[in-house]
Amino acid sequence: MKLLGHGGFCCLAALVLVGAAGAGCANRMHDENLSLHEQNRELQARLDAENARGAAPEAPAAAQAAQPMTPAPQTAPPATQQIARPSAPVTPPQIEGTETTQDIAAGTVTVRVPGDVLFDPGQAVIRSGAKGTLDKVAAALKKDYPGKQIRVEGHTDSDPIRVSKWKSNQELSEARAAAVKQYLAQKGVESTSLTTRGFGADQPKSKTDKALNRRVEIVVVTR
Repeated sequence: MKLLGHGGFCCLAALVLVGAAGAGCANRMHDENLSLHEQNRELQARLDAENARGAAPEAPAAAQAAQPMTPAPQTAPPATQQIARPSAPVTPPQIEGTETTQDIAAGTVTVRVPGDVLFDPGQAVIRSGAKGTLDKVAAALKKDYPGKQIRVEGHTDSDPIRVSKWKSNQELSEARAAAVKQYLAQKGVESTSLTTRGFGADQPKSKTDKALNRRVEIVVVTR
């Protein structure tokens, strides 16, 4: 065998080193390629998972976009409310020989007829001259207040009764109210709407004029 010289030995050693270095580089490249391949595979798996999660909410949105737009139902404007207007109040009848007043707060119309017009002193029989006045009252009640409740209230002065069949002013006031009620019913005012009450001298209109206290009041409940 031919022995290498010093120079040849050096060359051989260099070749061996170069070969070893080349083999080492190849091994590192192989390892790096495997690592990169593994990283790419993991990255692709994550991308696939992200795409799978993102596709679920997008599918309904895409389906909605494909569907035709349905116009939102329009709410009809509210109908104009009809405001109930109170009916015009009936003007109280003004009848000659009577006094008519209206109490809006109480909802009443009162026709006041002097007792001296209706009756002789201490009597409860309607005078013939007073019937014309009561006829007008009855006509007004039927025309303007049909179906309304009507109170016929009798009043007297405070003078004690001396010559009369009535025991007291209270009884006289009740009898006079009943006489007026009966007459109004005869003239067509609905009898079921008529009630009577006597107050005697308990509700005077005047302290000085007794004639004002002797009266019959026809009170219409307008409500």
